[in-house]
Amino acid sequence: MTRLVFLGPPGAGKGTQAQHIAQLYQIPHISTGDILRSAITASTSLGQKAQSYMDGGELVPDKLILDLIRDRLKQPDTQAGWILDGFPRNVSQAAFLENLLQDLDQRCDYAIYLDVPDESILKRLLSRGRQDDNEQTIRRRLDVYRQQTAPVIEFYRDHSILREIDGDRPMEAVTDSLKQVMSS
Repeated sequence: MTRLVFLGPPGAGKGTQAQHIAQLYQIPHISTGDILRSAITASTSLGQKAQSYMDGGELVPDKLILDLIRDRLKQPDTQAGWILDGFPRNVSQAAFLENLLQDLDQRCDYAIYLDVPDESILKRLLSRGRQDDNEQTIRRRLDVYRQQTAPVIEFYRDHSILREIDGDRPMEAVTDSLKQVMSS
């Protein structure tokens, strides 16, 4: 059984690595963005609530994201394990997740932190060529990440399940490091 939380700055390769590991280990890769889109598409009551916030140009509140995560982790395909990508984003979400997992009689095996220096992130994101990826926007996203999400790294370090991986290497090398963590 493998239950992982992927942490790291935007552009660190969390999504790419999470998808790869999910396929290798036959477990679902759960991203909050995907959960939101699928709840909206399925027109669930939570999806309709989320849509109303998004239509108004607002962020979907933590409470609603937490409810969506709870629903997703109760699905049959998560019983063999899962990878959470993009959640938790702050310490209160990390504490919520810990309580939720206790309620579900599950636990997080590892919080994987992909460590990549800002300059490498900048190069990666600028090379994607997305319209919203300019240097100023990327640096602002990195600042927000450091303020909100970096304390989550300490939360998991304090719980002795943090594993740090140098994400500033070729994709295959990062994947190999992830496999080593998972087999330890």
